[in-house]
Amino acid sequence: MTDFERELVQSFNTFFEENNIRGIAHRLKQHRFTPQFLDVLVDSLNPDYYIGIECKSISVEKGANALYFTQHFTVDKKGAHQIDRISEFLRRSGRTGYLAVELRMGTGCARKAHIIPWDELYKRFHDEESRKYTIEEIQTYPPIERKGGHYLIEPQKWRGGERIIE
Repeated sequence: MTDFERELVQSFNTFFEENNIRGIAHRLKQHRFTPQFLDVLVDSLNPDYYIGIECKSISVEKGANALYFTQHFTVDKKGAHQIDRISEFLRRSGRTGYLAVELRMGTGCARKAHIIPWDELYKRFHDEESRKYTIEEIQTYPPIERKGGHYLIEPQKWRGGERIIE
């Protein structure tokens, strides 16, 4: 589990506890040679918190200028792309899906994270014109704010908050 995934799980669980909401976020143990559906699963009787999150981390410091569907996602032995596999899992489970993208800006700079609704990601993936999200595009999506080294879970952003278009 990456630090980003661990922090998201802890942040969701803290949010549930502090707000007296019945819910739990967890990460399934990943076994070698066994595909994992998503990085973070959030379970709750409240449908707003019945979600699945795929996490990607990009090092802007090391020159990454985009999240590429070919480079940052996997294809299994049968040729199924990770985005299609996750989309099928979300459809069958009834979960709402998100892609959480962490932008690592380098030493001395705070990490930033943004959430992209899975439906938008899926449409973008199947659009022949565009097979990536630039860093600038990612930053137009709602940020996952940090406070005291932890991510803040703000329900309005996870319920399809508005994109920030500048």
